[in-house]
Amino acid sequence: MTLLELFIIAVGLSMDAFAVSVCKGLSLQRMRWKHAILAGVYFGGFQAAMPLLGYLLGVQFQDAITSIDHWVAFILLGIIGANMVKEALSKEEEEVDPSFDGKTMLLLAVATSIDALAVGVTFAFLKVRIIPAVSLIGGTTFCLSIMGVKVGNVFGSRYKAKAELAGGLILIGMGIKILLEHTILA
Repeated sequence: MTLLELFIIAVGLSMDAFAVSVCKGLSLQRMRWKHAILAGVYFGGFQAAMPLLGYLLGVQFQDAITSIDHWVAFILLGIIGANMVKEALSKEEEEVDPSFDGKTMLLLAVATSIDALAVGVTFAFLKVRIIPAVSLIGGTTFCLSIMGVKVGNVFGSRYKAKAELAGGLILIGMGIKILLEHTILA
């Protein structure tokens, strides 16, 4: 997997955290940089840790399913991406607690990084170099989360659904690319 492909996946995975960061920014009367950095640390940290955990789990089963690993990657990325697209197109308004306390941020960080766990499993099957991959994912999410808090505080909720839609479509596209590389283009 190339650096560009990893970056595209990192951006796709970061979109949930970006969307929640936008909501957190909306909830603030006055944004302080400590809020944005806190969001970046929580979301970036979990977006890096979850694919690492998924990778470690996936390595355990890698040899057993090598012949179908591309299908597993396609299905996992497709499901994650479709769910993100569905959430983006949903008319339901999500309530976001304006608090930046540890419990609230921990729950949000876990909720926005579950999809990264599945991507980590996919990385194990594709034999991705995991340390550079999780570093890129975590760093990208850190930066986009900081931007999300600022964007939410300044511009409002206009970008939340667009970010989730873009992230979902990116992950679906990467799943299709992986499948095509291992079936038709192989």
